[in-house]
Amino acid sequence: MKAILVDDEADGIRTLQKMLELHCPQVNIVATCTNAIAAKQQIEQLKPEVVFLDIQMPGKSGLELITEFPQKNFEVIFVTAHNEYMLQALQYSAADYLLKPVDEDRLAEAVERVEKKIADGRKEDLSEILLHNISKSGRPAEMRLCLPTLKGFIVLNQDEIIYCEAERSYTIFHLVGNKTVTVSKPLIEYENMLADTSFLRVHKSFLINLQHVKEYQRGEGGVVIMSDKIQIEVSRRKKEQFLQKIKEIFKY
Repeated sequence: MKAILVDDEADGIRTLQKMLELHCPQVNIVATCTNAIAAKQQIEQLKPEVVFLDIQMPGKSGLELITEFPQKNFEVIFVTAHNEYMLQALQYSAADYLLKPVDEDRLAEAVERVEKKIADGRKEDLSEILLHNISKSGRPAEMRLCLPTLKGFIVLNQDEIIYCEAERSYTIFHLVGNKTVTVSKPLIEYENMLADTSFLRVHKSFLINLQHVKEYQRGEGGVVIMSDKIQIEVSRRKKEQFLQKIKEIFKY
């Protein structure tokens, strides 16, 4: 698998190069670049299958570089220093990314995911949604959610999601219009990702969008009736948190 490494720090390139040689011998590094201008030339000339791309570089950023390839015929694994807002945008966008300092296990997993995408013939250009989500940094409720599916991915506005349901290690998204999407990730991942939004886990099996709550019926924990008329039980230990968050959102 042909690869190009792009990082404005030479030490970063050397470290990643050594890690790939040790842990991912199937990756053939055909070029390394320290800026976006050189990277664009090398990508056009060498046609790599994957680009390891530093996001934050002086001058033209890694994201700006990606937008210059409207017909992107390569996969991207973003590499970034820890930044809370950038990390949040990457997670919402379901982008492949590595945090510096790069962990060898995460590196091997990212390479394996890219290999699978290439083998399956999937072309996924997530640059548009990623740019949107980065523009909403600090406002996670306005970010779009990218859900990986067997055929590729689906992008959703959060108000399209009524609730999420746990099904063993899978999550079923119940959407407006009686649509569903099943994702091979556990519910806890989306609970953590959507923590600062209008979503709340009211039961071990359900993460609900409080914007879609139409009625609450009191009880030991109570029951919520969602906009699709589905009734969902609120667990006793979540009742107080649920009522408090409802007050915050609807200001009553």
